[in-house]
Amino acid sequence: MSKGHNWDPKEYNKHSDQQQVWARELISKLNLSGSEHVLDVGCGDGKVTVEIAAQVPRGKVVGMDMSDQMVEFARQSFPPAKHPNLSFVQGDAADFDLGTEFDLVFSNAVLHWVKDHGPVLMSISRALKPQGWALLQMGGKGNAEKIIGVMEYLAERDPWQAYLAGMGMPYGFHGPEEYQAWLEPAGLKARRLELIPKTMVFAGKEGLKGWIRSTWLPYTSRVPDEMREDLIEEVAQAYLKDNPADEKDQVRVGMVRLEAELVKPA
Repeated sequence: MSKGHNWDPKEYNKHSDQQQVWARELISKLNLSGSEHVLDVGCGDGKVTVEIAAQVPRGKVVGMDMSDQMVEFARQSFPPAKHPNLSFVQGDAADFDLGTEFDLVFSNAVLHWVKDHGPVLMSISRALKPQGWALLQMGGKGNAEKIIGVMEYLAERDPWQAYLAGMGMPYGFHGPEEYQAWLEPAGLKARRLELIPKTMVFAGKEGLKGWIRSTWLPYTSRVPDEMREDLIEEVAQAYLKDNPADEKDQVRVGMVRLEAELVKPA
């Protein structure tokens, strides 16, 4: 998770089911033998990290997150007594040094919080053993365009203009070509760089609002506490006006993920 925002681990845990589904799809691509040493960058509440730990009973997994609140929540949720091969540490994805000891670096739905991935990839490269590899998935070019459009629309109108005007794009949604340029300086090579269209599905308006409340902090955190729920309501209403729920009251949001499979040469 990113620095500079006051994450609510319980709120995120409640509204991140879709991220967990996508994380399981990503985990299935790891082909783990059971003895790897794995680093999960941006582990959040730890519920994805613990699933990786279950697949490496003879290995070790470290979950790292920028948010102290998330790290403490993960430690309490998955204590060493029950998960002896799992630990959590606080750290910045763009500047960490845990030693060169990991066979694999994993990251899901996190790194779009960082615009310049040069330092991120340098840190990942330092953490990997020679011939180690990384599997990263994050918001990519074109991600959540309609929600971004709603935010930009409201940023030009009262009362939100006073808080949101001029803030610019807070996320790093990159494409494969941009990403490729960061790899060589970090000493990494791409096995695969791919944009993957996805769809998030929410249970009605309240599900959509829960997602906005728990993850769109660059926008909501700029608004005074007493106005925050009004902004969330207005974003949801504006989105649903042009993208109504279906007959089952399911709300869909188009997403794009950038998936990077990288290797550190021997």
